[in-house]
Amino acid sequence: MGREERFPVWEAALLAGVAAAFATGLVGVYLSMPHSDYSFLKLPKNLQELQILTDHLEDYTSDYTVQVLVGYCAVYIFMQTFMIPGTIFMSLLAGALFGQLGGVALVVFAATSGASSCYFLSKLIGKPLVFSLWPDKLGFFQKQVAKRREKLLNYMLFLRVTPTLPNTFINLASPIVDVPYHIFFLATFIGLIPAAYVTVRAGIALGDLSSLSDLYDKQSIALLFLIGVVSVTPTLLGKNEKQQGKGPEMVASSS
Repeated sequence: MGREERFPVWEAALLAGVAAAFATGLVGVYLSMPHSDYSFLKLPKNLQELQILTDHLEDYTSDYTVQVLVGYCAVYIFMQTFMIPGTIFMSLLAGALFGQLGGVALVVFAATSGASSCYFLSKLIGKPLVFSLWPDKLGFFQKQVAKRREKLLNYMLFLRVTPTLPNTFINLASPIVDVPYHIFFLATFIGLIPAAYVTVRAGIALGDLSSLSDLYDKQSIALLFLIGVVSVTPTLLGKNEKQQGKGPEMVASSS
């Protein structure tokens, strides 16, 4: 009789803690804000709604900075954890409210935290979902991770910087194909910086955007791919060295 699987207590506790942090943070923000009409507080679905939200929040950010920060992080992390689309608008909002440096730091922190929450959520209950939604992608990803186990951080960085695989899929599939959390965390934290820089910079000039396609011009896309190629180069070099090393061994054994 096989050994029963241990219930992942610490992971469940972490997930419950994240959910409690969402609720506590948002309730705390609401209670500490002045009485007013907050009908404008909704997730933006387009640039026009985002501009309206930005115009209202700018009035509160200077006087209620902590509350706005906590509310922003809680919403962003919740969206990342439960795969709710629209985080691109949250990244633009960070640039409009907090500028380049503060916006990038905020987006990278919130996105990494949300991706980590999604990672552990998937580790608990995500396997059936990933198998049903992306069976082919999951097989491909599993093979690539197995082949690049020794240089896995470089490969994960490449995936984060380039649009090779969707970020949502990476968040959900990584624990299933045994990507260690410390590798996942480092690749997410570092790999999201270039894209965060591009979106936050666009958010600073939000009024100049006519569509989301304006975010990534040819120069930005070329830069992201260049960073991706640089990140995966050590993996390719290591593979070539191994193949070259095997050559002399095979010659020696045949002689």
